Amino acid sequence: MSTLKIYRDNSGEALEAVTNHDTIASRLHSIGVRFERWQAAQPLTKDSTQDEVIAAYKSSVDRLMKEYDFKSCDVVSLHPQHPDKVALRKKFLDEHIHTDFEVRFFVEGKGLFFIHDQDKVYGILCEQGDLISVPANTKHWFDMGENPAFKCIRLFTTPEGWVAQYTGDKVADKFPRFEQF
Repeated sequence: MSTLKIYRDNSGEALEAVTNHDTIASRLHSIGVRFERWQAAQPLTKDSTQDEVIAAYKSSVDRLMKEYDFKSCDVVSLHPQHPDKVALRKKFLDEHIHTDFEVRFFVEGKGLFFIHDQDKVYGILCEQGDLISVPANTKHWFDMGENPAFKCIRLFTTPEGWVAQYTGDKVADKFPRFEQF
């Protein structure tokens, strides 16, 4: 179940937990983060190709491509047997920003985003069917868990804009990891 937990950034104290999708979307909208549910227009299998996955969500993908002037999209997936899963997880566990949107639609599986806005941290457990769009220059981190299992559509305006720029703040250490969330 998609879940939003809001915390104080300085103490990690939990302030609110929400599982209603509309309420999650509303709370995130208030900090500029888009959160939507998408439905596939055609059935997919575990072996569906990148083109088949994108085609299944074509109307939603096209809408965002036009709205934000995205130039490309792709599909990324990770599985528990991936040989670089530890390094890949570590890469995104520290607070960072991107100069471009970070847009992820969860075709399968789940992942945990944390957004640091002013004096609060918003933990969002995204699951199959969830789209999250983190605006450029927004402080955040992502936890895929010890045994990642997800497939996501990603949208880009430029590949360079998606490179992580770390803030150096260790705020992420105060908050639960994927397994404890």
